[in-house]
Amino acid sequence: MAETIPATVFLVGAGPGDPDLLTIKAARLIGAADVIVHDGLVSDAILALAAPDADLISVAKQRSRHSMPQDAINALLVELAREGRKVVRLKGGDPFIFGRGGEEVDACRAAGVPVEVVPGISAAIGSAASAQLPLTHRAASSAVSFVAGQCKGLTAQDWSGLAGQGRTLVIYMGVATAADIADKLIADGVSPAIPVAVLENGTRVDMRTLRTLLADLGDMVAREKVKSPALIVVGEVAAHALAQDSMEGYRDMLASVRPEPFEGRPFVRGEERAEDGQGSNSPNGKRVE
Repeated sequence: MAETIPATVFLVGAGPGDPDLLTIKAARLIGAADVIVHDGLVSDAILALAAPDADLISVAKQRSRHSMPQDAINALLVELAREGRKVVRLKGGDPFIFGRGGEEVDACRAAGVPVEVVPGISAAIGSAASAQLPLTHRAASSAVSFVAGQCKGLTAQDWSGLAGQGRTLVIYMGVATAADIADKLIADGVSPAIPVAVLENGTRVDMRTLRTLLADLGDMVAREKVKSPALIVVGEVAAHALAQDSMEGYRDMLASVRPEPFEGRPFVRGEERAEDGQGSNSPNGKRVE
């Protein structure tokens, strides 16, 4: 019997959650897949685009707990492709931005399985856009860096020079270590009074955007009960975001270093009316009618 030619494994970026932000190619592949191996952060609205008879296999990962080890995921993708099935490996954000896409590509190549990567809007790009937070700005930042807040331990990471004047630092997976992150950056010489924004559930209907100072970051995350998925943005660009200011106990410090702290857009609360009268989703997750 002739051996089945392996099907192509498609590593598809699902974006940060809003199905309207999928690429046309991603939506087409999701709808045509025989089997979708997806992360936990892929929204239900995106999974609903799958064919009714498609198999959906969750390989959700949480902090320090994995429903399926990465080696097992790699082996599963190879096995499904060798069965000749149309395989979509669906990942939140972009497959190559903290998505372990590189490891899965390597595994497919090593097994002789064709693989193709379909980029997605990363969590940082999508969430920042929803919060109207420019990651670069001629008056505030000419460089932006992405780091992981729990990747192999904070102490093993060298973030020197990534945050501060004229630079933006975006931290993935940093909610649980927010206080340690603030201490690390301050110890490295970053001003305790630099603005930071926390973007929770970016692009989704329950998105929340909070802003404070670096010195207050850990306390604010605890005070506001921030939950993952959430991004931390450190830099002057946070002053331009559409955000709820939450800097309990730090207003005196703020006034001493910057008389006009946040010159960007004010936070729009759910009860306020949108200027165009049509309504929109505000960053705190409330509907502006």
